Amino acid sequence: MSGRRAACGALVSSVLCLAAIVTEAAAQEIRAGPILFRYWPGDARFAEALAAAAWPATFPALPSTVLDSGATVFLAPDELRFDSLTGARAPDWGAGVAYPDRGIIVLPAYASRRASPQDLPRVLRHELAHVALQRWLGALRSPRWFTEGYATWTAGQFDESAAWLLRLAFLTGRAPPLDSLVLDWPLQPTDARVAYLLSASAVAWLDERGGERTMRIFFERWRETGFERALFDVYGFTNATLEEYWSKTIRRRYGWLLFLAQSVVIWAITAVFVIVLFVIRRRRDRRKLAQLVATEPPDQPAWWNEPPLDGPPPDPPPPASGDSMR
Repeated sequence: MSGRRAACGALVSSVLCLAAIVTEAAAQEIRAGPILFRYWPGDARFAEALAAAAWPATFPALPSTVLDSGATVFLAPDELRFDSLTGARAPDWGAGVAYPDRGIIVLPAYASRRASPQDLPRVLRHELAHVALQRWLGALRSPRWFTEGYATWTAGQFDESAAWLLRLAFLTGRAPPLDSLVLDWPLQPTDARVAYLLSASAVAWLDERGGERTMRIFFERWRETGFERALFDVYGFTNATLEEYWSKTIRRRYGWLLFLAQSVVIWAITAVFVIVLFVIRRRRDRRKLAQLVATEPPDQPAWWNEPPLDGPPPDPPPPASGDSMR
């Protein structure tokens, strides 16, 4: 065992010891199928709602019995308990933490910036997917991009809004480089989400190559021969060719050309153009109106203000001598 793996093992062991100590204080629990939820006083209704949404659960290309040996979900009542259960190693944007080898998941049951209550069912499914995949693989390890990508894809977190986030990331240059599937996992929430979505796009791209049946064969071969060999035997890709074809697809699908081709964008640009034309025409009409007002006669000309004549108007002067009427 390498030093890094030994350190990780020690960390997990310490976390589990902490979890065991804290569990004594959490006298309440609820079960949904093989999943045990442990919660603290005051969170009973929340635990019941989350348990109802958690089971039954299936995971694409994995057997329906993959979680039959059980999993435990801790619903931390506050940040202090969350940190104690996770060893205070979860990033600020981490909505949940899974320890797949032991089947343990930690979720926040309190208001925080980690996740809103309506997002927690998806977060729970994401973490359960981690447990399910590792339970299937046993002692084998999964590349991080596939682990996080599969969980994100399985939880339904790779949706239309996620696709738009990827497009904006490419437009603004915030997407991580696509020259490697060993993605960087930054500390900023938006950058981290982009990395997760890129991983999910890789798993979705594999699913498009043959559907769930082909991915099931891939998982079976993976457990027998390892990831890279199974990838080549089932999909015909090495890591390098997978990276090449996937990168081209992602750039084409979520790049700026498709962004500009989207009907929503076209209508938005059209609307802006119409508004600009309206403003220009309105300003022109105002200038013309101002010119007309400046050149028209006043409401009360000066001759209207002369005093009226007293009596009838005077007779016209007589004709001059020498003039004759004709």
